[in-house]
Amino acid sequence: MAIPDGEAVDGSSNVHAKVSELRDLVKQLESGPGERAARAQHAKGKLTVRERIDLFLDPGTFTEIEAFRRHRATGFGMEDKRPHTDGVVTGWGKVYGRKVFVYAHDFRIFGGALGEAHAEKIHKLMDLAAATGAPLISLNDGAGARIQEGVSALAGYGGIFRRNARNSGVIPQISVILGPCAGGAAYSPALTDFVLMVRGTSQMFVTGPDVVQAVTGAEITHDGLGGADVHASASGVASLSYDDEESCLEDLRFLLTLLPSNNQEPPPWEPPTDRADRGTHRLLELVPAGSNHSYDMRAVLAEIVDEGDYFEIQPSWATNVICALSRLDGHVVGVVGNQPAVMAGVLDIHASEKAGRFVQFCDAFNIPLVTLVDVPGFLPGVEQEHQGIIRHGAKLLYAYCNATVPRVQLILRKAYGGAYIVMDSRSIGADISLAWPTNEIAVMGAEGAANVIHRREIAAAADPEAFRAQKIKEYEGELMHPYYAAERGLVDEVIDPAHTRSALVRSLEMLRTKNTSLPSRKHGNPPT
Repeated sequence: MAIPDGEAVDGSSNVHAKVSELRDLVKQLESGPGERAARAQHAKGKLTVRERIDLFLDPGTFTEIEAFRRHRATGFGMEDKRPHTDGVVTGWGKVYGRKVFVYAHDFRIFGGALGEAHAEKIHKLMDLAAATGAPLISLNDGAGARIQEGVSALAGYGGIFRRNARNSGVIPQISVILGPCAGGAAYSPALTDFVLMVRGTSQMFVTGPDVVQAVTGAEITHDGLGGADVHASASGVASLSYDDEESCLEDLRFLLTLLPSNNQEPPPWEPPTDRADRGTHRLLELVPAGSNHSYDMRAVLAEIVDEGDYFEIQPSWATNVICALSRLDGHVVGVVGNQPAVMAGVLDIHASEKAGRFVQFCDAFNIPLVTLVDVPGFLPGVEQEHQGIIRHGAKLLYAYCNATVPRVQLILRKAYGGAYIVMDSRSIGADISLAWPTNEIAVMGAEGAANVIHRREIAAAADPEAFRAQKIKEYEGELMHPYYAAERGLVDEVIDPAHTRSALVRSLEMLRTKNTSLPSRKHGNPPT
């Protein structure tokens, strides 16, 4: 057969041309819509999609899939606009050497709006993450469903939601909001484990300001309706908020170092640089002996954990309770603590929800729990009762009762009423309960108890105040002395505060081989 002029017998020239064409195409799709679109993104204070991925992942580790994907939609001029990637970049890479999957909306293409092909790329990535047992990260910057594709776009969201729910408690799922996330798009982050937002550029809402004004007459900005600070402090939707994308993605990388890749693995251990038996003498100065005096539980936490380093979750919402990830002797722990510096550390609706979900997360991913208790009770009031403190408080109770990970309770000072039970008491399954000699465990405070028990005698006494003081002292002596619960086996050990760290480390070390299973069932029916 005759060979055409200019073509080698082995066809290598044709192959080189095809490879050159591929390289040009890859460069084109990696650069995206062009410099003008990139400048517009930067002008909004936002990075481009690939700048975000490069900042998040270890250098040179990103492998992209379905980069050449295009939509198949017709009508409304869509057949003339078929850019590669279809507005979402999907693939996997590494964070500190560990595999993670990531998808990121490209706002420069269709405003990051989701269509059928766009959704199918995300579905495939979510399935790969679940099948290989690795965390899934979404970098959200999109305008919601692609209107031109109608119900196909809505169905695409349904596929994402279904996978979010199916993967819950199986692999860590983290949503980072780096631009708009409106309408149906907002529900996927709500189904994930953590939501990170950036001030000034990210917003989340189901209905935007225009709809709110049309329906209610209220005028409000995008930021005022669903900005980072709103969701970090008012709604509780955001786990954390940041001033810029760089610090947000840096914290995201750190958060992943505290999480296992999936629910079949323990959290990653790091060689400790802090002695397990380090004394915590400073706690004697940090925590006042008087139960009515305030202090910051975060200072206690910093004194106990490795190098004083911890990662607090939802630090601006329900601040009367603290939830944090940290390490003790190199092992990851989840810490729940009452915060006496805010509302005396009382439990209310929001605190119960916050702590309950955190306990569930830790239990799902094999993270042992340490509970620091200094609680006067549940917040009393008509508003709390009418808004369902019973139902919401039961969320925290259910979460602890259902948890099978190692659980250590530490009672610093007061622990009164139902709040004592709910804060992981021995009666609901804590493996070890420790207490300081300043602990006061009772149905209520001595003054309130004396007023209830001896109400008639006090009223009839010649000197009511002196009689009341006497009965308060009697109640404290009989039922609230620091060894009362220990004598009844509800506290395992009363410890010197200076030995708190070593006692926690020893308890958790003993519990590391704990093996507990729940009854056979499809799933429980937790309070909502």
